[in-house]
Amino acid sequence: QVQLVESGGGLVQPGGSLRLSCAASGIIFSRYAMGWYRQAPGKQRELVARLTNGGTTHYADSVKGRFTISRDNAKNTVYLQMNSLKPEDTAVYYCKVLDAWGQGTLVTVSS
Repeated sequence: QVQLVESGGGLVQPGGSLRLSCAASGIIFSRYAMGWYRQAPGKQRELVARLTNGGTTHYADSVKGRFTISRDNAKNTVYLQMNSLKPEDTAVYYCKVLDAWGQGTLVTVSS
């Protein structure tokens, strides 16, 4: 059974940074692409960033140049480094592998 546990969310001022972590268990982590998604109030869940097992990345246009996805296969963990945060980045952030989702971690960008 795949389990994903996100952490690292919180309240940050515009222009600030946060790093989200997602620890995975129940899978051979290194074999799979990992994704970060977010869902803002009243909006659909959207892909933020994706990282394949081969190291290929994909980012939503809205976060390109500000967010970086990375992984540590030894720790079964995927990260999302978020810089230059904007109020519109406020959302619950989820990680995903295959059809499994984490519980989400709330990021609030506000002064």
